[in-house]
Amino acid sequence: MPPPISESPTLLTNVASPRSRLRRLMMLGTVGLSLIAAVLVYRYFWLGRPIGIGPAGPTVARDAFSQVWSDRKVVLLGFGDSVTQGYGATAGHSFFDRLVHNPDDEFADMKGLCLSTVLPNLEAKNLGLSGSTSLEHVDYLLPKVPEYDTETFGILVLTTGGNDVIHNYGRTPPREGAMYGATLEQAQPWIVNFEERLELILNRLRERFPGGCHFFLANIYDPTDEDGDTFNAGLPRWSEGLQVLKAYNDVIARCTERRDDTELIDIHREFLGHGIHCRQFWHRHYRSADPTYWYFDNLEDPHDRGYDAIRRLFLLEMSRVLPKRLAP
Repeated sequence: MPPPISESPTLLTNVASPRSRLRRLMMLGTVGLSLIAAVLVYRYFWLGRPIGIGPAGPTVARDAFSQVWSDRKVVLLGFGDSVTQGYGATAGHSFFDRLVHNPDDEFADMKGLCLSTVLPNLEAKNLGLSGSTSLEHVDYLLPKVPEYDTETFGILVLTTGGNDVIHNYGRTPPREGAMYGATLEQAQPWIVNFEERLELILNRLRERFPGGCHFFLANIYDPTDEDGDTFNAGLPRWSEGLQVLKAYNDVIARCTERRDDTELIDIHREFLGHGIHCRQFWHRHYRSADPTYWYFDNLEDPHDRGYDAIRRLFLLEMSRVLPKRLAP
């Protein structure tokens, strides 16, 4: 008969006590909750992009629209890319449409603040073309602009150059008109060409208005809020993208400085803090009064609130310049 089996001290020490099992479960639970919290924080601050509700952008003074600016025949001409066309806006809510007429659901602070209120003989013509580059603005859009008579004054709103910078998103090697991924050195001759082309566009447009005209030229915004982290927007990395964008905006700024008939509409500055980092309170461009995202789903164009902000920027400059410019 075999001897009785005695309990091994080693086996006894390896059997976890209920208290140790509880500690282990609590530790695993804490780690799991921490991971869930980290994911939620990341989603909130890096992926969350609330569009918000209500007015967006600066306040427009009502006094400037309290009387007619001119009884002359006036044409509001939109020229440029998808921002001028209004891609991403719902019907009647592009910046161009809102310059002409207030939409039915206009915000209370903007009711009556539009060009048709102060320019009774206003005609609107929008030649904005979604996806177009500055090269196509010369070759395709300029021939579409009619020549007006000497009785007509032109108010011209332009957005150009943005598609030159971002087109193809790195899917093809960088080239003029589709520079995504280019180094600043590589893009330098294309930047020089853009400056010459922009002057050509403005000069050709001015020739179409022998009765006089004034330009309102917008620069190019940056959905990365000047961080240049395009990969956080789902795009390929572009190490020198900010430098190329700045060079294009410098061209636009120089062009407006050289010309007495051209005003800069600085949408680049106004949109900072309303890009992909809009919720990050520690970001240098954080807008605590309105920490919301102003871009449409495609990242390239604004949504309705973004177009509201652009409309207000244009109206501020127009109300400052045009009453004197249109005076007899």
